[in-house]
Amino acid sequence: AMLRLRLLTWDVKDTLLRLRQPVGQSYAAEARAQGLQVQPEALGRSFREVYGAQSRRFPNYGLGQGLSSRQWWLDVVKQSFRLSGVQDEAALTKLAEKLYRDYCSSHTWEVLPGAAETLGRCRQLGFRMGVVSNFDSRLEVILSRCNLRHHFEFVLTSEAAGFAKPDGRIFEQALRLGGARPEQAAHIGDDYSRDYRAARAAGMHSFLLQAAGHGDGPEVPPEHVLPTLSHLLARIEK
Repeated sequence: AMLRLRLLTWDVKDTLLRLRQPVGQSYAAEARAQGLQVQPEALGRSFREVYGAQSRRFPNYGLGQGLSSRQWWLDVVKQSFRLSGVQDEAALTKLAEKLYRDYCSSHTWEVLPGAAETLGRCRQLGFRMGVVSNFDSRLEVILSRCNLRHHFEFVLTSEAAGFAKPDGRIFEQALRLGGARPEQAAHIGDDYSRDYRAARAAGMHSFLLQAAGHGDGPEVPPEHVLPTLSHLLARIEK
């Protein structure tokens, strides 16, 4: 099937980059460095609860409600530690600011297997490339430090777009930036509703990165599933 694609858009987290260790572990390590003992598992649970509540109360980093993404994240970190028993406000502020910076670093993120090679090959084949990610403004720096930024003509975050996936308007902005019509573009991501289904609803092609044995969720045609990123080239080579 000749897809006649011009533009490939990419999710980042758990598609191209992943955290080197769970959030609870990295938060606990930073607390230890400041002389505080907090259990990683407890912190991980607190973080998931706080992140979920903050995302519902202040969607897309609270941009529509007057928050900055930095303030949004500082609040999440502090509240995660508070919920895990840390009460010292000075310590909380220091932890939050340090962790906010740490999550920009290449020590925190690693490139997924096959990602750099696949991106390089896609560029050699002449595809235009962009990022479409529910991320804050730190993403440019993270991609640069992980040596992936040069693969992309644009990096569109939900913070910059003002809309988060699965909102179709973030894909419309990406298509304008990439100079392509929906049927000339494909999106690659790991999340069924935010990546695969949302891109298809916007009229694009889409591929779902899904390790073998992920039987949860709706059926996706096998030709749209990527067991690894390296499988993409066979699906799109012109």
